[in-house]
Amino acid sequence: MKFFETSKYFSLKKSTYINLRWIAIIGQLITVNLVYFFFGFEFNLVLENIVILFGILSNLYLIYINQKTQLLDRTVFFFLLIDVLQLSCLIYLTGGISNPFSIFLIIPTIFSSSNLGFRSNLLLVIITGLLIVFLTFFHQPLPYPVEEHFHVSSYYYYSIPVSLIIALVFLNYFALTFGAESRLRKEALNKMEEIMSKEHELLSLGGQAAAAAHSLGTPFSTIKIISSDLLKQFRDKKEVKKDIELLISQIDRCSAILKKLTLNPTIEDDFLDRDLSIADYINEIVKSFRTISKTSFIVNFDQNSNSFNITKSIEIVYGLRNFIGNANKFAKSKVFINIKSDSDYTEVIIEDDGEGYPKDVLSKIGEPYIKSFRSSEKSKSGLGLGIFIGKTLLEKNYANILCRNSKTRSGAEVSLKWKNQDLKDL
Repeated sequence: MKFFETSKYFSLKKSTYINLRWIAIIGQLITVNLVYFFFGFEFNLVLENIVILFGILSNLYLIYINQKTQLLDRTVFFFLLIDVLQLSCLIYLTGGISNPFSIFLIIPTIFSSSNLGFRSNLLLVIITGLLIVFLTFFHQPLPYPVEEHFHVSSYYYYSIPVSLIIALVFLNYFALTFGAESRLRKEALNKMEEIMSKEHELLSLGGQAAAAAHSLGTPFSTIKIISSDLLKQFRDKKEVKKDIELLISQIDRCSAILKKLTLNPTIEDDFLDRDLSIADYINEIVKSFRTISKTSFIVNFDQNSNSFNITKSIEIVYGLRNFIGNANKFAKSKVFINIKSDSDYTEVIIEDDGEGYPKDVLSKIGEPYIKSFRSSEKSKSGLGLGIFIGKTLLEKNYANILCRNSKTRSGAEVSLKWKNQDLKDL
């Protein structure tokens, strides 16, 4: 197994990193020379500037020699390591851990925690911690005015590296946690966009397939006629006859496929091609599930007193289908769908008679990549992507979504609610 991560989520835009390094280098140059010339503090200015020059050269290497626009995990790790070592050298020459600028030692690791893999970040944290300990015991004197003497007690002095190491671990832990969540959400959103693009592609392919069906009808008829004539001519030759019969059977099969395609010669069917009400959407989605599922769907339209058509929306169709599909997956035998509407609001309530949401998952509903700790649920549950995608798509289309366990039935309940005006503005 490779030590460094190669995932697309562990990369960094080179220009951003270069600009950040220029800011740090310019800040170092100004600080070192200002303290030496303006405040009159005595330290080895030549060595300090040589160390800063090394940082400048490494940045020029990134600009002119490294031609990649994205820096991968390995490259970013080595350059952040250079940053830590360079800053450690500067601090070593100017008082070690008692230098007030020693706080900057933990910045590269915090930066790495959200841009590098866990192993790379952990190694950088360990190296930084060791450097903090080293600078505590080995360093040049802290620069100060000639006429004054700087001295602190041991209690205060040794508390500095302790506080830096605690801050190093604490900040990296939180940055790693939030970075991991952000990457998961980014990955889930990418999957959602991929699914939606496939939906649009399928619609386009449907139209192309229908056109192809019409175009191929005549050539297939010609091939079938010729094949029939050949069968008559070679009916006494068993070997040739079998091949021709196979050819005819495959032509009949192709004709059957074309017939299905020509039943819908338009790009989209009525379900997707015209504006429908939420109730019509639900009705069509339920019909599609009834053909593939043994679950009984009970749809209640009694409280749907203000039904109106909305602009066709693949996002709403896909979002509703995801929630109804989830109910179908976890239901024991029945799924209940209640549609309510009045002059102000439209609400869809989806319930099932399954076991409901596990308690350890309920508070995280809507997040991607979640799993129940209950072994009985692990085999049936997915990664939470279906609910995440459905929730994201519907909330994008003004829906307010509430997921909970049903108070009247044994299973889960999902409430999808819109303001009527928002639906009309789609």
